[in-house]
Amino acid sequence: MKDVKVVYPIIIIKDPNDKSVPYIVSIPNLGGYTQGTSIENSIEMGRDFIGLKVLDLIEDGGSVPKSVYSLPDTKPNELATLVDVNISAYRRQHDSHPVKKTVNIPNYLNEKGIESNLNFSQLLTKALEEKFGIKK
Repeated sequence: MKDVKVVYPIIIIKDPNDKSVPYIVSIPNLGGYTQGTSIENSIEMGRDFIGLKVLDLIEDGGSVPKSVYSLPDTKPNELATLVDVNISAYRRQHDSHPVKKTVNIPNYLNEKGIESNLNFSQLLTKALEEKFGIKK
């Protein structure tokens, strides 16, 4: 199956009065806003907004606006850039439904886990998140 990809412009505006999250990100083609702590973070936040919004539109049976490959006019204090999102990859990356896996562990660890009422699935999930640096 071919991946679904979209491209939309975002507009980044710096708010000089906000020291902690000084960048406002407008996504005009999707009618949304988000914020960022830096230009790089603002682009990532825009990408995340686009991914979530497009997935919501798809899941709700709505139509996804066509990609836009031109930058909008900006004011002197605004920065416009194009942001691409592979929606198929975004969905896979954020899919948290459980998947059954079969693992092998030594019997003595299985016995200890049972004695301790250990949730093996939860432990493995936490260990994998830690291993891959995923913060939930």
